[in-house]
Amino acid sequence: MTRTCLAAFLAAACGAASAQQAPVYGFGQPATDAELEHFVSPLPDGRGLPKGSGTVQQGEKLYAQHCMACHGANLEGGIGDRLVGGRGTLAAASGPPVKTVESYWPYATTLFDYTKRAMPFTAPGSLSNDEVYALAAYILFRAGAIQPDQVMDQVSLPQVRMPNRDGFKPADR
Repeated sequence: MTRTCLAAFLAAACGAASAQQAPVYGFGQPATDAELEHFVSPLPDGRGLPKGSGTVQQGEKLYAQHCMACHGANLEGGIGDRLVGGRGTLAAASGPPVKTVESYWPYATTLFDYTKRAMPFTAPGSLSNDEVYALAAYILFRAGAIQPDQVMDQVSLPQVRMPNRDGFKPADR
């Protein structure tokens, strides 16, 4: 009889606890759509990419201003990571793979998202959408993923076929 009462009491207590709402702490406020706009990552198919555009030539100038000090004159790295030249290294028999834009990211939208959020290192998030599209165009051109006359925008960027896109396989977990 005691076990039955204890089981009934525990079931009632658990049911009451799960029916309760989340605790209210009395501070803060819900984030606005404008505040959340900076936290939306574009999807590989381009959904979530903002309006804007940029060319390889514009990106080359911006790269010299904002990126060269860390990533090197030829995108070879320095204080910051190497950006190009890692194609084919994921299948190399010796040594770890070289992580670069064209070897490590299967989708070009990731380049836009990361650059927009985290670069330049000294002022993350300070680049306009046009500047980020232009930098993406320049880096993708240097990586051999696009032609020098291509314009990157919310339509063309997701269409870029990254050189190592098929080099990734799902984790067996």
